[in-house]
Amino acid sequence: MEGKNISLSPLKRRQFIKESLALGSGLLLKPFHSIVPLSRSKKSRVVIVKSNSVRASGWKIHKAIAKKMLGTALEQLFPGLQEPAVWKRLFQPSDVVAVKLNCLAGKGLSPHPELVEAIVDGLKSVGIPEKHIILFDRLDQDLRRAGFRINKRPPGAVCMGNDSFGYSPDLIVYRSIGSLMSRVLTDYATAIVNVPVLKDHGIVGFSGGLKNFFGVIHNPNKYHLNVGDPYVPDLCSYPLIKDKLRLTIFDAINAQYEGGPPFIPQFTWPFNGLMVSTDPVAVDYVGWQIIEEKRHEMGLPSLKTVHREPKYILTAADSEHNLGTADPKQIQIIRSKVR
Repeated sequence: MEGKNISLSPLKRRQFIKESLALGSGLLLKPFHSIVPLSRSKKSRVVIVKSNSVRASGWKIHKAIAKKMLGTALEQLFPGLQEPAVWKRLFQPSDVVAVKLNCLAGKGLSPHPELVEAIVDGLKSVGIPEKHIILFDRLDQDLRRAGFRINKRPPGAVCMGNDSFGYSPDLIVYRSIGSLMSRVLTDYATAIVNVPVLKDHGIVGFSGGLKNFFGVIHNPNKYHLNVGDPYVPDLCSYPLIKDKLRLTIFDAINAQYEGGPPFIPQFTWPFNGLMVSTDPVAVDYVGWQIIEEKRHEMGLPSLKTVHREPKYILTAADSEHNLGTADPKQIQIIRSKVR
């Protein structure tokens, strides 16, 4: 049952959220821990899994197919491991996992609930309780419009926006960023799964995984100057994001090559895929190239030509930020299909 709208003072609201998330457990308010860094080959792996069978009626997709696609992607991301072992490689039972969604565009161009359910199933397979899985975005209303049910207390995974969670009262000043950050990251999460969509952005050129973290601060409109560079990589290199991010899973079942970030149906196409990586820069770079290829196919100029080239992705890979690689020679793209 969806949680009621509740008006609380800041102190009572913090206590309410704390009790809702920590019910029956003392895990949440401990400092987050780091996992042992994952060994990587010389090349960063980006897995693209497609299926022409994933679509159901309307905006819905088949959860079983989405789950199979995700499992295939994870096994190809970590060769030699079966899907359950991959989840255990990335997460621990003691983790509190924040799943950052991107629901601004509504049902037409947001992560599908069926895919997110498959992600929750994977996290639960590690032994993480549902109440320690947080599905969040900027606003409750964005989550609702994308088909998610607001859930402010167990049972089930917690699902609500920053307008319900609130922002930390302490201003984060880091490089070019001066912002309040969602309490999901400052108070609760030990790990992050980033679930962006594949789309064009009318100001910064490309809205993917790195840009999705604008949804964890209170003033993202402040950082779109200069096509988001260096603001996007500066934010993503902040330790509360950089040190907690474990996995990026693009919902690229619907993709958009022009007119974003809102959903513009005439500029969308059925990519019918997922893109998965542990390298947030590499997967964004690959997504950027897919958008460029589609724009060329549709007779549109390149993002560079229209002064929206997302150079912030390149900045994210530089020695100062070191968030991943944007060198195509150092990116291994693995493609697969699921029936």
